[in-house]
Amino acid sequence: MAPATQMSRLALAIAFLRLVCAQQPGTSTPEVHPQLLTSKCTKAGGCVQQQTSVVLDWAYRWIHTANYDSCTTSSGAINSTLCPDEATCAANCFIEGANYTAMGITTSGNSMTMNQYVESDGAYSSSSPRVYLLDSNGDYANLQLLGQELSFEVDLSTLPCGENGALYLSQMDPTGGRNQYNTGAANYGSGYCDAQCPVETFKNGTLNTNGAAYCCNEMDVLESNSAASAFTPHPCAADSSNCDKGGCGFNAYAQGYKNYWAPGGTLDTSKPFTVITQFITNDGTTTGTLSEIRRIYQQNNRTVPSAVSGASGDSINGTWCAAVDSSASEFGNLQTMGEALGSGMTLVFSIWNDNSQFMNWLDSGSAGPCSSTAGNPATIQAQDPSTHVIFSNIRWGDLNSTFS
Repeated sequence: MAPATQMSRLALAIAFLRLVCAQQPGTSTPEVHPQLLTSKCTKAGGCVQQQTSVVLDWAYRWIHTANYDSCTTSSGAINSTLCPDEATCAANCFIEGANYTAMGITTSGNSMTMNQYVESDGAYSSSSPRVYLLDSNGDYANLQLLGQELSFEVDLSTLPCGENGALYLSQMDPTGGRNQYNTGAANYGSGYCDAQCPVETFKNGTLNTNGAAYCCNEMDVLESNSAASAFTPHPCAADSSNCDKGGCGFNAYAQGYKNYWAPGGTLDTSKPFTVITQFITNDGTTTGTLSEIRRIYQQNNRTVPSAVSGASGDSINGTWCAAVDSSASEFGNLQTMGEALGSGMTLVFSIWNDNSQFMNWLDSGSAGPCSSTAGNPATIQAQDPSTHVIFSNIRWGDLNSTFS
């Protein structure tokens, strides 16, 4: 489940987060992508460093005319005079680069810290950034993970109930919808889609005049805080008209293992740990049918026992999905998810909280130990304004090649 963009008072630009109407890069703030080194691995050759970086979603950016007037109205709606159609909008409006530090994002080598709140003049405001992994060629890194694995280290020790430090894959256009009117495209974070079918002002870089939803396959590799977590495939219909929005997620607490994912638990969430996700096919190749999504954890240089005992441990397969998710078959179950993984998906990172449901679906009731009101963002901001998540040492490649 992907986060809804949240408003920040950091700058005038952030007053209109969801309604980006510019398509051509501006010149006031250069777009400088924070470098985030990653590695691609093979069993035969080991891991090779990739010159990757991250780019902030373009809905967080300042958009303006040549006279620096806003391209949105006072209510946040798109200015239909400036943007009656795509060509006119592109001629009238410009999108600026981002101040990543001001948005709560810092990187160092292979590590990235994402902050929910940022401080300015002694006051905290919500930033809730979302970024994408960018390749050195200016497109999104296109991770083809069918029959492969993805691993990373995460420190979510400061994420309380109601927060969600998320790392997931969306089947976005690697160019970000680059076209003659949208030359910034992936370099400015355009083209977002997910299985919740968001309605954006622009749909894959094109002015969305009819308010159409933008659905695409989504694999939630990790949605988490220090109290609870889930990993969930969300396949979509072949025509991208709808998706399995609920999915067949694996949550150890919901399975009855209530002290597995916890501070001081079997997997001690008060300390960093490594998350390995393997996308196993029926024939062991990178062209077969996805048959299992298997999760492995490592902490303190050892493999942590799975919550579920048995050969597969903590895993998702098609039979289980069909049993727990009534929509799985409608959207092709794991086969559809595997086809998306095989063709390539964009790696997405975010930190967010939830004003409407307080993230109860992730960490309250049968899903986790948190109370139904603990995730109120007002409570989080008052009690945990420094809450953040750190992602590092991101690797992908052959099965059993990214960890030891």
